[in-house]
Amino acid sequence: MSAVNDTEIKSVIFLLTGLPVHEDTHLWISIPFCFMYVISTVGNSVILFIIKTDPALHEPMYIFLSMLAITDLGISITTIPTILGIYLFNSREISFDACLAQLFFIHLLQYIESSMLLLMAFDRFIAIHSPLRYTSILTLPRIAKMGLVSVLRAMVLILPLPFLLKRFRYCHANVLSHSYCLYQEVMKMACSDITVHSIYGLFTKLFQMGLDSLLIFLSYVMILKTVLNIASHEECLRALNTCVSHLCALLLFYTPEISLSVIHRFGKGSSPLLQILLGYMSLLLPPLMNPIVYSVRCKHLRARIIKL
Repeated sequence: MSAVNDTEIKSVIFLLTGLPVHEDTHLWISIPFCFMYVISTVGNSVILFIIKTDPALHEPMYIFLSMLAITDLGISITTIPTILGIYLFNSREISFDACLAQLFFIHLLQYIESSMLLLMAFDRFIAIHSPLRYTSILTLPRIAKMGLVSVLRAMVLILPLPFLLKRFRYCHANVLSHSYCLYQEVMKMACSDITVHSIYGLFTKLFQMGLDSLLIFLSYVMILKTVLNIASHEECLRALNTCVSHLCALLLFYTPEISLSVIHRFGKGSSPLLQILLGYMSLLLPPLMNPIVYSVRCKHLRARIIKL
């Protein structure tokens, strides 16, 4: 019986979905995706190179930014191959094991990015609340431990997902509504009862992104409380100005991600095109826009990029 089940699992093929357009236009659609991939890869790589080679940028804020850039690079590398495979080669099929590997890394990196944004909010709070003790609080060993805890927490939450999906039998059409694999999508293709696994998926989302977003909100409440106690109006604006880049990164990450999660769980009659576009935005916009936002907003980083 187990041999039969193994054969069924190995033979499962999922079909990925692109934008609902004629195949003749796929080549033209691939051009902006290639452009976004190149810009996000080059942008994040340049930021990493500059932060690594410039001792003046070895500060906590830039170290957290480099950790965010590594995560964004990972998301781009994990997601873009199947997207370009659809539009360049009309390759929609993906094997079961490849699908599990992709969804594991996509969700893992998204959860790590959520943690990075939380750490960057904590960094902004320390910089504004205790500027004289900023570097003594956020030392390099402490930052390394915070990053390691973030990775381990995401790993513990995401690691069970592929093993849970391996236990299912798949007998539906197996046509996914995105150009890459997601846990909620693959789980819905199963013939078995998925109630418990759906609850676990929701739990991981709330425990990771829900908790992170709550702590980020509390961090900004404390930042505003600190800023309002500053007597000088100019110093108040200067302090708030240091948070603009981080706020942009938060909007780019959480807005499409929350919208997509709501549609997946409650929007059964929603437009497939809307789901596809939100999916692209949730995975492609942050790696593309974060380097641009931080390069424009951070004076020292912008000067080094111009010099380079």
